[in-house]
Amino acid sequence: MTKAIEFEDVIMTYPGFKLGPLNFDLEPGRVLGYIGPNGAGKTTTMHCLAGLVRADQGTMKVFGRENNLHHRDWRFDIGYVGDVHAFYEEWTAEENLNFLKKFYPNWSDSLVDNLVERFKLPLKKKAKKLSGGNRVKLSLIFALAHSPKLLLLDEPISGLDPVVRHEVLGTLFDILEDGERAIFYSTHILSDISRLADEFAFLVDGQVVLRQEKDKLTENWRRISFRFERNDVDLDSVVSHTRKGEDHQVISTNYKKTLQQLREIGSQNIHDTRLSIDEIAVEIMKDKM
Repeated sequence: MTKAIEFEDVIMTYPGFKLGPLNFDLEPGRVLGYIGPNGAGKTTTMHCLAGLVRADQGTMKVFGRENNLHHRDWRFDIGYVGDVHAFYEEWTAEENLNFLKKFYPNWSDSLVDNLVERFKLPLKKKAKKLSGGNRVKLSLIFALAHSPKLLLLDEPISGLDPVVRHEVLGTLFDILEDGERAIFYSTHILSDISRLADEFAFLVDGQVVLRQEKDKLTENWRRISFRFERNDVDLDSVVSHTRKGEDHQVISTNYKKTLQQLREIGSQNIHDTRLSIDEIAVEIMKDKM
């Protein structure tokens, strides 16, 4: 199967910062949450893949075609929504859409009409008068109108109200139904993506420190409390350990293994609870930063 995204030894450097080398791919029909704090390199990754900047080294492919900046047909497979929504501010939303459609041979007016109706977008209002939520909706319509096979989303709905977030995420669920499209979603807010993503890649200081399927993360990572008289407890797969008297609490990346070790050393009152994706992300970032 042709990959939706392929990164091979991609490096991008700025003064005081290096992204990569990045080596990962994404299959069609999947959603990859690209998670990291501000300044980790998420937007730089998106810009490199979309051809907005040229990487210093490495190759990137979109559905099997290298993102060669001299041959731009591969860009028709991409829809991009960033955290900055640039329009012709004196034009209406409708005028902006009509201008952009000239550049995309696969542009679908019927799809635009459906999305406009779904989002209740005020087409006759000038871009400069649109609310933050409606600017995001207009950007998403831009990105989807030519039916791209890959959707790049870079912090698209951070700071918006829950209703708009729900509407946008619902649309993204719908476009994945055919199993042929992929979404590469960059954010530092896990609530934006936790329901949508199939897997996560965690980026810290320009490096992917962990990539794993969501189900494995939420199954294997647990908070475990127990009683043990000694402090020198040597446990595998533990990233955090706190103690108050004989009461201990650990965060384990492999709870079954940790539970087995605790039983073997005679621990008492052992209890485990699942962690949310947000809690897991905090532990990963804290451990790697």
